[in-house]
Amino acid sequence: MPPSAHHIRATVEAYPTRYPSERDALAPLFDVLAGEEDPTSRKTFPTHVTCSAIVIDSSSRVLHIQHNATGKALAPGGHNEPGDQNLPGAALRELFEETGIPHNAVVPLPGFETVPLDIDVHGIAANAAKGEPAHQHVDFRWVFLLRSQHAVTLQAEEVSDYEWRSFEDSASPTVRAKLALLPRLTHS
Repeated sequence: MPPSAHHIRATVEAYPTRYPSERDALAPLFDVLAGEEDPTSRKTFPTHVTCSAIVIDSSSRVLHIQHNATGKALAPGGHNEPGDQNLPGAALRELFEETGIPHNAVVPLPGFETVPLDIDVHGIAANAAKGEPAHQHVDFRWVFLLRSQHAVTLQAEEVSDYEWRSFEDSASPTVRAKLALLPRLTHS
């Protein structure tokens, strides 16, 4: 069963306690949560939820994948699936599917077990081939520490390459700014 609207609402309401200036940007998601449609369904328009995994290695570098559809360097992630129990679980499933890194190879960054590091609202162009109108993704970006080095095995249909980038070179400006605020990370 996909994450419930209640679970998503609780997560979204906890997020502005950490980042109060971002509450207004989440208005499209609050609108969807007030409706009857499943906010995690890729068929819910004009806005639906996606999840990404911000994975940090022992050298304080962030995993980025080269996404085939967009040509962009992104954190592993994507749409929720019916079997996802919660939002961090969706991010971990996507991490495994796109990179081969299993859920037991990472742990949540302490303090971010139930609240994402970042929530990004971004527009997606219409895709006539998929019958999708222009819409918005509200991407919950969960942060995890890589417990030990693990081989990356790419899903060739969606991902063409990967790289580990320093916090300062993270592709997302909002993630980059939030990583800069973290205390020096140590792995156990």
